[in-house]
Amino acid sequence: MATHVAVLPSGTFLSLVVENIQCLHASELAIGLPSGRFLRLPHPRTELVALFLPYQPEGSTRDGILEVQAVAPTNARSWFIGQEVVADGKLLVMTPIDPAFLLIPILQYHENTSQRMFRPADEIFEDAATNLEQVSAANKDVSLHISKEDILYFTSMDCCRKALRRVCDVKDIAEDITVYRFSSEKVVEYLRTKIERLSTPEAADISRTVVRSLAKDGLLEDGKEELLQVGRIRAACDLVGQYINPSMRSLLAASYDFTALDSYFKSIEVEELVEKPVKRKPAPTTVEKKRKPATSQGVEKLKKAKTGGMAKLSTFFAKKVLE
Repeated sequence: MATHVAVLPSGTFLSLVVENIQCLHASELAIGLPSGRFLRLPHPRTELVALFLPYQPEGSTRDGILEVQAVAPTNARSWFIGQEVVADGKLLVMTPIDPAFLLIPILQYHENTSQRMFRPADEIFEDAATNLEQVSAANKDVSLHISKEDILYFTSMDCCRKALRRVCDVKDIAEDITVYRFSSEKVVEYLRTKIERLSTPEAADISRTVVRSLAKDGLLEDGKEELLQVGRIRAACDLVGQYINPSMRSLLAASYDFTALDSYFKSIEVEELVEKPVKRKPAPTTVEKKRKPATSQGVEKLKKAKTGGMAKLSTFFAKKVLE
């Protein structure tokens, strides 16, 4: 059993001492949770296997789910905990995630493998879990396998059942019978409520990355208030886009009109091209003379030496005449 260091949101647990946690492929975590285990679910953006942890916020009767991410240093590092050294220097970061994001790929997969019909939630989740397990089992990499048990546990959570109504068309047949059908329109409508909340000045100004990006584009200047708001909306779309797959991200972006913002960026590009001088090589005016090869100082001195009265070198090699 290995020890890992983790960061969790404030108020997540009354007290949490994570010791002897198995690595990220672990299936059990003894911290007093009802499930006592990590869940391996499709990531909402990449649909690859990712790790999630059910939890119950402090002082709340509602359940929730945390996304578990491992931040690994480039170079080898260690943690010092008391008098012990933890050789594994990576940091586990656990953050709350909207269960609706996790539901979308599961429901989309069910939609692609069945007819678009209203069905009870249990039937939808049973079929989706079975199909996902079979498809993932075909992968040779065991770490990419998804178990039906994990899917069914997640879909049995109260937070998941409540999120189901946000992304599906719903019909209440009877007091105890409700049927659902996945709806892309409902998903976009729900995501737009998040965009509306994230694109407010108060929310956007919290992110230094967003503020720097808006400033770099010149949208914080006076007189550009309308473009600034559109810029905040696009930044919020990019943020939410980290938790939805490309097809859903395209639908979300298409629900907004970014024409004015795109025209503004194009005008900036044109201005930069006009103002930027074109560097050209000067035309040659005169033909450069060929440079003479450099000679050493000794050779130059020999050239200036007086050679009058000195015998030529060839005389030393001439044949001697016999007397």
